[in-house]
Amino acid sequence: MKQYPLLAGLCCALLGNTAWPAPPQYTVAWRDKPPYHYIENGQPRGFLLARARAIFDAAGLSTRFVNEPQKRIWANFQHGATHYCSISWYRLPEREAAAQFSQPIHEDLPHTILIAPGMAQRVQAHGTLESLLSDTTLTLGAIEGVSYGPVLDQAIKTSKNQVMSRTVETTQMMRMLAVGRASFMFVDREDWDFFRRKEKSAQNLVRYDLPNMPPGLRRYIVCSRDVPPDVMNKLNQAIAATGGMNNPGHSKPAR
Repeated sequence: MKQYPLLAGLCCALLGNTAWPAPPQYTVAWRDKPPYHYIENGQPRGFLLARARAIFDAAGLSTRFVNEPQKRIWANFQHGATHYCSISWYRLPEREAAAQFSQPIHEDLPHTILIAPGMAQRVQAHGTLESLLSDTTLTLGAIEGVSYGPVLDQAIKTSKNQVMSRTVETTQMMRMLAVGRASFMFVDREDWDFFRRKEKSAQNLVRYDLPNMPPGLRRYIVCSRDVPPDVMNKLNQAIAATGGMNNPGHSKPAR
């Protein structure tokens, strides 16, 4: 049988020089929201941040986790960022227009109400959400640019309260409430539990629950439109493999 060493060598050289494209690295953005995800002593922490890392690792994806403000995260989605994901968001129609959603990774408990010093009697005089939001003498502290869920978002929008709207993090709004800048605010229960363990000013606030507060919402991983279906499927499979959706009240905030 004839040998063709030159041809064989050329084929090997061509095959050896074939450059397969490297898998992309995904930027995974998270905003400051303790105890879900936050920085403490210069280190990223938080129970949903840890869960998100486990999900992306289980999906076999190369990632770069970054801390970014909420407005920048959604501006990135709206302006066509590529290979870009973010964690722990409610599923809302305006967000679905800019990004694609995974299966849920966590379900919140219903929001609670925090009351400023000296305002407990006036706020607790209201036995329903509708009554509370119809009181023109009270000031509602609301964080601008975030969602409290569609029911509360609409209720705040049509509220007869005076509304003090500020572009701040939740912890800062709770500090403002503690010094009387507003009468009350809505807050995630996990946020409040974390705050009251960490801050002395929390002892000045009163927690109040109303019977007709809307149920807690689910949180998702969101990714840019260029992320292919097979990658979203890998994320969904990893969510299921790492425990599915956290049950409300069962999360363990980092301390």
